[in-house]
Parts: sequence; structure tokens; C-alpha cells
Amino acid sequence: MSGLNEDILLSIFEELQEDSKSLFSCLMVNRLWCETVVPILWRNPWCYSNINYANKTYLFFIIACYISVDIKEFITDRGIKLPSSSNKSLLFDYFSFCRSINVNTINNIISIGSTLAYNQFFMQQEFYFLFMRKCPELKYFDMKSIKHQIFYFPEAMIRLESLCELTCETSTDASYFYGLTLYCQYVQKLIIFNTDPKSYYGIVRLIEVQKNLKHFEWVDDFNDGHFTSDDHYEKVLLTLEKKAESLNYLKVFFEYMLNRDYEILQDVLSKFSKLKVLIIDALLYFEDEQVDKLQMQVYSELELLSMNNNRIDIIYSIIENSGSRLKEVLFRPYDAIDCDYEGFDENSLIFIRKIYENCPLIEYLSITFPSLEEHFAEFEKLLKICQNLKSLLLLIFSDIETNEEYLKNGEILLKILTRSASSNLKEIRICNGIKFSLENLEEFFEKWKGKHALSILTVDPIYLEEDYTKLINKYKSDGIIKDFKYVNHAELDNSYTL
Repeated sequence: MSGLNEDILLSIFEELQEDSKSLFSCLMVNRLWCETVVPILWRNPWCYSNINYANKTYLFFIIACYISVDIKEFITDRGIKLPSSSNKSLLFDYFSFCRSINVNTINNIISIGSTLAYNQFFMQQEFYFLFMRKCPELKYFDMKSIKHQIFYFPEAMIRLESLCELTCETSTDASYFYGLTLYCQYVQKLIIFNTDPKSYYGIVRLIEVQKNLKHFEWVDDFNDGHFTSDDHYEKVLLTLEKKAESLNYLKVFFEYMLNRDYEILQDVLSKFSKLKVLIIDALLYFEDEQVDKLQMQVYSELELLSMNNNRIDIIYSIIENSGSRLKEVLFRPYDAIDCDYEGFDENSLIFIRKIYENCPLIEYLSITFPSLEEHFAEFEKLLKICQNLKSLLLLIFSDIETNEEYLKNGEILLKILTRSASSNLKEIRICNGIKFSLENLEEFFEKWKGKHALSILTVDPIYLEEDYTKLINKYKSDGIIKDFKYVNHAELDNSYTL
């Protein structure tokens, strides 16, 4: 491996660009590996979730090395502690590789030098000044918690014009967004955290000026349900509607919708015919007339559909006309039952049929149905037809909530999986309504031999018992089971439904 040429190494490291642990280990192999991996690590060095940046003194050292001598003297006079070796030359011009700013991460690193707010503010300002001068182009900017109007720095206009991805929050003063609109007009990915539901004029203006917006996310992230915004979500949605020609990824989490918002969202959704990804987490109380409109809506390029807090008939209405390219259909099963309880039996049956009739490419699927013979039969038909299926999140609803009923459901499910699941199936996530006896589970494991090692996640702690653990470990050792994990409901749902 150490003898690979630079081009091959570069290709390998590009595949590992989000794996900081592997990249850091590559630094130590030899000089060529180090010189090849450093530019990749420093393209977006603030993005690694497994790093605690607040104690990374080496990053603070690198920042300090860029500061001029006269500024260092001023800083130390104010009581800011700089590393004693910060006057040495760096092995690499790290900032020249960097294409990103993450405000919270930068703040954490700079806090190493001083606990005083004013000193930290001054150091942050010095960092942005240096960064704008050294960075050839800015691609990723997470500006949550920002206090510096960096568009006034020299070279800011050139750096901000190249921005592709912007993450921000509504608590930022509107004047800041107006400042950004002068330069940031070609953002392709815009992520907004609604941390302070006040006037959205600045955010709306920022959306409005974008000329090639492809990816949009909105996440409500506040505790108080009281809106101070006069227009609620209206202006945001209506402005976003104007980007329908370019937008192919839409993710929204609206926690406090009003009747007017439902109508507007319905109208806006009908305009996004080019979406490849549609993720909605909101209670959508559509009237029958609006559901009828959804049944006519076509997303011919849709590949991922995730709709939480929604009725099953709304989900399958979209699938019916937009399913030919769908690879992922995801939702929280409990929410679907709660929203559609009266028509659950019929609608869950229709949902299964819509999947196998319209989604030949489906790979990831959330599914829920009652423990009725007809539903099990249709589910087995789905497994036979949808041969690309890799992962299932499954809830079987039982009117009779007894251990015997759950064991019966488990026995039926395992027999269906044995007969009809394709060799592509790698993961099953099981909610309530299903239990596996030791005998049935062992029989299933034996018959699963020769297929992909299977991962099973469950919310039932019974599988932590000694007899089950012993059985599971045996088939893990044989390579039949990759993992058999007990998790809580939040872990089971959230990691699967985006």
C-alpha cells in the first residue's frame, strides 16, 4: 500500500474524506501519503462530528502561526495565551487548502486561548481576516452563532461569490442576510434552522436572490410554540416556490402549522415536479379535496420520499404517480397509525400494493400493517417482486396485544422472509407487535445461510436474555448474523427516517 502512486492515493483518500480517523492514520505512513492527505483533511477541517474541537490545541497552534508579529504582541498584551512555538514555520500552508468556515467550531478552537468574551471576539475577527486573505475560494459556510459581518472584510466579495453550501439560523439579525445577498447568489445547498420564529424578511430575501438553488432544508428548532412572525411560513414557502425549476431536494420540518400553511404547502408542493428527494415532517391535515389533488401530483424524478406525521393514504397517493424511480420510502410507523387509525386496515393494504406495483427499484422501506392473513400475503408478494430491497422498518399492529399473538406474528414473518426475501436484504428493523421464539429464530438462521449477513434491530429487550444472546452470538460467529441489537424507539426511527 505504501508504494501506491499519488493519483491512486488521491482517489482512495477522496473516498475517505468524511472519515477523519482513517485520514489521520494515513498521515503517519510516509511523506507522500502525508502530502496527499493534508489537502483533503483541510478542505473542510471543521466538519468531523467525532472530534472535540474545544481541546484541539494543535488547531489553535496552526491558527496562531498565521498571525503577524505585531498582532501577536497586541494579543499577548491582552492576556491571550498563544503557543510558545507559534513563531515557527508551518510544514504546509493549511489555510490555502481550506474551503470552509464553521463559526461554532472556530469559536471553540479560539476559546482555548482565552476565556474572556472580548478576547475571543478579537481572535475570531483576526481569523476571518486571515482566512479571507489566504483561502482561494469558500465553498461551505456554517454561520450559526456568527457575530462578525465578514462581508466587510477585504476579499470577502470574491470568497463569498463561490459559496455553494450555507447553513444559518433565523435568530441571526436580518441585516446580516441582506449583506450576504450582495455576494452569495449561487448557493446550491441552503440549510436553515428556525431558532427564533420572528420576521423572516432577511431569510426570504436570501432565498429570493439565489440563482441555482438545488437543495433546501428548513428545521424548526425552538421550544416556544408562539410565533411572532406575521406570515408564519407563508413568505418562505411562496419564495421557495419560485425556485421550483432548479430545486431537486426539499426537506422541511414544520412544527407549528396553521390552516393557511396547509393550503400554501399543498399548492407549493404541486410546483416541485423536478424533486429527487422530498422529506416532510409536519402534521398535514389535508381535506379530501386536497388529497384528491395529491393523487394527481407527479414527481417523475423522485428517488426518496420521507413523510412523517402523515396518513398512509397521503403517502401512497404520491407513490402511485411518482414511484417508478423511488428507492426509499420512509416514515415513522406509529405516526402513520395515529394519523390514519380509522382507515388503517384498508389503507395499509393499499400501501403495500402501491409499493410493489409502482416501486420496482425500492431499497429502503418503512411499512406497517395489521396482523391479518391478507396483509401478510400481500407483504410476501412485495418481497417477491421488490428484489432490490435492502432494509425494512416494520411494525405489525395487533388488536390482541398478547405474547402469544406477538410470537405468532414472529413465526409467520420468519417463514415469509425465508421463502421470499431476496439475497439483497441486509437489515430488518422491528417495532412492536413481533416476537421470535428461540426455536423459530434458530430455524430461520439455519435457512438464511448463503445469503448476506443480516442485521436485526429491535425494541424488545427479550433478546438480551442469556438464551437469546447465546444463540445470536453463535450465528454471528458463523457469519450469518452481522448484528442483532436492542435499541430504543427513537434510535430505531430517527436513524432511519432522516
